[in-house]
Amino acid sequence: MSAPGFALDPRLEADTVAVAALPLCELRLMDDARFPWLVLVPRRPGAVEIADLAEADQAELWREVNRAAVALRAAAPCDKLNLGALGNIVRQLHVHVVARREGDAAWPGPVWGSGAAEAYARPDRETLVGRLRAALAD
Repeated sequence: MSAPGFALDPRLEADTVAVAALPLCELRLMDDARFPWLVLVPRRPGAVEIADLAEADQAELWREVNRAAVALRAAAPCDKLNLGALGNIVRQLHVHVVARREGDAAWPGPVWGSGAAEAYARPDRETLVGRLRAALAD
């Protein structure tokens, strides 16, 4: 459920697919098959930084980041989870949760700016989204 005045940044909408609506955040999968990668976007109009959120929303954001991380690890086992809230290109507040494996396309560096995204084949994307939704339901 969106807060009044909330709109997902068009770049986030174009680069991701919906996974779930959490109490605070839209949870989305980055459409890049090189890295299982979730993005949480708090439904708070005008939020750019975590500090822009009310204290209760900050606490809820971290609960949801943890929930997303647990689900991602269950759906896409990994060696390391990377978390980030950069916002240098898309200013709308969003938090990345990226499953990393040793030897992946960007290992050991960051995924941001590492090569061109490779979109999921539709069946693979749908399978991963289904696994994520199942893991979130547990």
